[in-house]
Amino acid sequence: MVARVSMIEIRHVPESDFEQIFELSDIVFHGRTDDAERGARRWRFLLAHRIGAYDGDRLVGFMACLPLGMTVPGGTLGCSGVTFVAVLPTHRRRGVLTAMLDRLWSDLAERGEPLAALYVSEAAIYGRFGFGAATRAISMEVATDRPLGLRVEPDPGPLRLIAPAEAAEVVGPLYGRAATRRAGQFLRDGRWWAKSVLPEADEEDDDLTAPRVVVLGEEPRGYAVYRAKQGDDSIGVPGVVQLVELEADTAEAEAALWRYLASVDLTGRIRCWARPVDDLLPLLAADPDQVIVTRTWPALWLRLVDLEAALTRRGWAREVEVVLEIRDEHIPANHGRWSLRAGPGGASCTRTDSAPDLTLAVRDLASAYLGDVPVRRLVAAGLAVEHTPGAAGRLDAALATPAAPFAADQF
Repeated sequence: MVARVSMIEIRHVPESDFEQIFELSDIVFHGRTDDAERGARRWRFLLAHRIGAYDGDRLVGFMACLPLGMTVPGGTLGCSGVTFVAVLPTHRRRGVLTAMLDRLWSDLAERGEPLAALYVSEAAIYGRFGFGAATRAISMEVATDRPLGLRVEPDPGPLRLIAPAEAAEVVGPLYGRAATRRAGQFLRDGRWWAKSVLPEADEEDDDLTAPRVVVLGEEPRGYAVYRAKQGDDSIGVPGVVQLVELEADTAEAEAALWRYLASVDLTGRIRCWARPVDDLLPLLAADPDQVIVTRTWPALWLRLVDLEAALTRRGWAREVEVVLEIRDEHIPANHGRWSLRAGPGGASCTRTDSAPDLTLAVRDLASAYLGDVPVRRLVAAGLAVEHTPGAAGRLDAALATPAAPFAADQF
């Protein structure tokens, strides 16, 4: 399928145009893509559905859309991971991004994928296309120049380091269990483990070591992926443990892994770029001053592409019956009034002419969808209208999840 915007043509980007993608990236993101970065990105492009905007033969806009599976409350849904979005500065404000996204909505409808997700570089852009911030993350630093005291007894099981190549087989099942407990996580195969989670070199910091994988228990009850960086005693800079991810079945297992990370020789600090907002460590630490949350930030942005499928194929904590009036300027099939009847036994979502109980934009429903932003908060902020008193609270109770949503994978 080929679409046109004035003289711009929207079409699939073939592998023969990958060099044009890198040239476009270097111009838009003010960088220089070296051979190592080309290799690191090429596998994603080969996996992705690739949408390009062409002015003649020149690629002037691009987005890569990865076919992913995302955990939602009660199950897993198909989700397009949108990444590497770029438009040449000479072609901005000409509807290029809108046209590429319109192509994406159409393609996802054909493939039956109800969700799309991305990490934003400019948050102001994507909200107007119906994306809402659906997960939050915290960044933490842990001072380890003294022992890390913990308020629970760590799991006494044995710890072992495994080769990164073994991770998918050894800890993949544990990650899968953890992902089902927390909405927003992405399913992984062996290639994703090797290329995305455990690449030999860190894309952001050349001084970090190769990844280390530490596992608790012969039958894994927890694991951590981390890298390390040398310090410089002459100027008082401690060595650093950079945590990539940590998953555990119990608080005791989690405590054992944190104790291990805090005891890595020749280091004095653990840095965690992204952890769930309900991470246990701030509660587990005997001295709260050792664990500093340095930032809380909106992480994964979500788009409900097929509203009916998204609402009927997630789980619901409680019974709710509500009429939603959804504003969606970009996907007409979502726009309008919907009668939602949902509960632990299942859900239906059908068109209706009944008066609405709640009115809200699709971007705000996306923010509430995984259980992060309460609908009552949207009402308080004036971003949603509660026509029927108590409707927002009933919907919140039905949307509730036991753990805060979180996405560990970047793309």
